[in-house]
Amino acid sequence: MPLFHLFLVAVIQGITEFLPISSSGHLILLPNLTGMADQGLVIDVAVHVGTLFAVVIYFWSDVRDAAAGSLRLLRGRVDTRGAFLALCLIAATVPVVIAGLALKLSGLDEAMRSTAVIGWTMLLFGIVLYVADQRGADTRAATDWTLKHAIIMGLWQVIALIPGTSRSGITITGARLLGYGRDGAARLSMLMSIPTIAMAGLLLGADVIGNADAGAARDGLIAAAFAFVSALLALALMMRLLRSVSFTPYVIYRVVLGVILLGVAYF
Repeated sequence: MPLFHLFLVAVIQGITEFLPISSSGHLILLPNLTGMADQGLVIDVAVHVGTLFAVVIYFWSDVRDAAAGSLRLLRGRVDTRGAFLALCLIAATVPVVIAGLALKLSGLDEAMRSTAVIGWTMLLFGIVLYVADQRGADTRAATDWTLKHAIIMGLWQVIALIPGTSRSGITITGARLLGYGRDGAARLSMLMSIPTIAMAGLLLGADVIGNADAGAARDGLIAAAFAFVSALLALALMMRLLRSVSFTPYVIYRVVLGVILLGVAYF
């Protein structure tokens, strides 16, 4: 695959994975609107791995606590912050894993990969994010996360299986409606992304095992590196901006892009 194509796919994935503007929607739009060849599963797995490493490094202290807590959880103990965080992350991930498998087995995931679908989800869920962000209270921090709220946010995350919705956008929406401040909502959303991206990578990886040659492996490593760097930069920038800026700029982008896409799809 040409280096520019690898760079483009990786940077789009890296930047949009954690911003509330939908990485899957943008990656589907790339071949739909430009005529470029689809990047294929090997590159999909690679860019997912790159973004996974980025979020793990950025939130390393939380990841370390959850990893240590997972060992206690396996022994039936939920007596530390890390163990409780691990339990909440598992609870938040189960709904999207079940729904994702159901969509893949039914073939509905491919049926939704259209410009019109992405246009509608960009527009509608952008407006939903705006309403939640403006009306949501700031009474809870990320450390106040409860198991009930983890399950609720996990159900919100299922909606992100529709291309254009944005996994981070819809989980942030859910968190804001539950009263979490912007920084806390984004933090919880990013932590939820770790097991979700890992499971998606494993699911995609199962489809490419044994089929990737040396050239595909090289392309994958390059794409993963580009995705890692761009995701880390985008994540750091968003978390910094949330100290002084709302989610409105992302909403404006979503609404404008959604209207344009609907125009392309229907006219």
